[in-house]
Amino acid sequence: MQLTGAEIVIRCLQEEGVEYVFGYPGGAALNIYDELFKQDKVKHVLVRHEQGAVHAADGYSRSSHKVGVALVTSGPGVTNAVTGIATAYMDSVPLVIITGQVPTHAIGQDAFQECDTVGITRPCVKHNFLVKDAKDLAVTIKKAFYLAATGRPGPVLVDIPKDITQARAEFSYPKTVSLRSYNPVTKGHAGQIKKAVQLLLDAKRPMVYAGGGVILNNASPQLTRLVRLLGFPCTNTLMGLGGFPGTDPQFTGMLGMHGTFESNMAMQNCDVLLAIGARFDDRVIGNPAHYFRSDRRIIHIDIDPSSISKRVKVDVPIVGYVADVMDEMLKIIESSNVRPDAAALKSWWGEIKEWQRKDCLKYDRKSNLIKPQYVIEKLYEITKGDAFVTSDVGQHQMWAAQYYKFDKPRRWINSGGLGTMGFGLPAAMGVQLVNPGATVACVTGEASIQMCIQELSTCKQYHLPIKIVNLNNRYMGMVRQWQEFFYGNRYAESYMDALPDFVKLSEAYGHVGLKIEKPNDVEGALKEAFKQKERLVFLDFITDQAENVFPMIPGGKGLTEMILAEEL
Repeated sequence: MQLTGAEIVIRCLQEEGVEYVFGYPGGAALNIYDELFKQDKVKHVLVRHEQGAVHAADGYSRSSHKVGVALVTSGPGVTNAVTGIATAYMDSVPLVIITGQVPTHAIGQDAFQECDTVGITRPCVKHNFLVKDAKDLAVTIKKAFYLAATGRPGPVLVDIPKDITQARAEFSYPKTVSLRSYNPVTKGHAGQIKKAVQLLLDAKRPMVYAGGGVILNNASPQLTRLVRLLGFPCTNTLMGLGGFPGTDPQFTGMLGMHGTFESNMAMQNCDVLLAIGARFDDRVIGNPAHYFRSDRRIIHIDIDPSSISKRVKVDVPIVGYVADVMDEMLKIIESSNVRPDAAALKSWWGEIKEWQRKDCLKYDRKSNLIKPQYVIEKLYEITKGDAFVTSDVGQHQMWAAQYYKFDKPRRWINSGGLGTMGFGLPAAMGVQLVNPGATVACVTGEASIQMCIQELSTCKQYHLPIKIVNLNNRYMGMVRQWQEFFYGNRYAESYMDALPDFVKLSEAYGHVGLKIEKPNDVEGALKEAFKQKERLVFLDFITDQAENVFPMIPGGKGLTEMILAEEL
């Protein structure tokens, strides 16, 4: 059966069971758009900017364990999408991005809306393809979905020239594909797993450090069983929140630059560390030189061998899917009568409880100004901890991570590695579409929300009842905090001097807007917003301009060099 290249693209998406494509049309992609129009299996969501398309596909994927799909045109369509692609790449999110390209004979001729898509995106994709023959389309798209979802996940881009979408070829969608140069190791080494278990059982001051890999590999049940079986303390990275229940007494809170005092101290002082699906990045352990201890043994489980011993030398490396490796560890431990030293563990928990008495997340609850922490606590209370929460990047992101207790995986959707302002709202659109009827809140700030605020139009078109929680302190909050601490209170360009009226702006887009200026009105406003099941509500909370995120580890410092609010 001969089909046009554009028809083949759509048939491939149908074969992959793709439900939604997020995109924005343009000349080089119009043949594909024409075929999208002729069918109804694959739905298209028209965003208002290509960055929004990729972020929406990203939110869709993170909250569902499906591969997100975006479709954009050539030239500026691609370059607008790069921020979203890089965001997904840094956080290992499986996406397939289909891009239009100028006709093959025009490539390299500075044609209208031409750019070197493969060259531009090469550093921020898992892989990319330029299709030069229509007969290669089906197998290339199959490879793209396979690469995106297996091993360490990530975005894969398929660049398709316009003449290839017009050319005809036989269509046959392969059931499987194999790539000679791509064979990720998925099963952990049995000997290394046994060695790791022995270290854990011998530990006197153990710590479990779990990251985004636990979420990506759907390994939360295994992690929870393992931690509870051993009785060990557990901390999550920013990307790993929800991988272990946030309300569990064995959870010590998030670690890292804005992590809890107890988590950071336990990370630094443990004698055996089990790192699962995490990468010891700079925002987690600070300076690797400060983290080194000759008397500590580190076990590191990760699907990506290049992440092991990259920043911190480990003693027991295990390459494989974290869910499978933990399954094997659980089998060994459960079939054995040996358990960790109870007396040593009790003593270690005693130390941790002493650190917890610092109450490092306390704040002034008697202020006559709205404290952002209070807004997040009330958001948690009113949603009963069961919302999907997306965020932008900055102080509001850290407060959401600290004060919203995530008990389930895939409920906390944020840009960790790249730290992309503008991520929150379009990501929430993807989350809402793949979880219809769910409660979705976007926690943002007055600077971040304006990066992709045009997506309020998309929310109106597709009736997405997202609740936007804007913690408005009239500053680029995290920039201002750093300027206060490290730049002598010189607030260079961090003050937002010409903010829109967010209530009127949201109403102009056809939504509901509420402005909240007093602490006593916070709870009522949130309750009113969540009652409106069918409407997007923009809650503009006017918060304390001087509030900072604590604890804080200054850049380049170690885990024990935290600044606490009480020390200022």
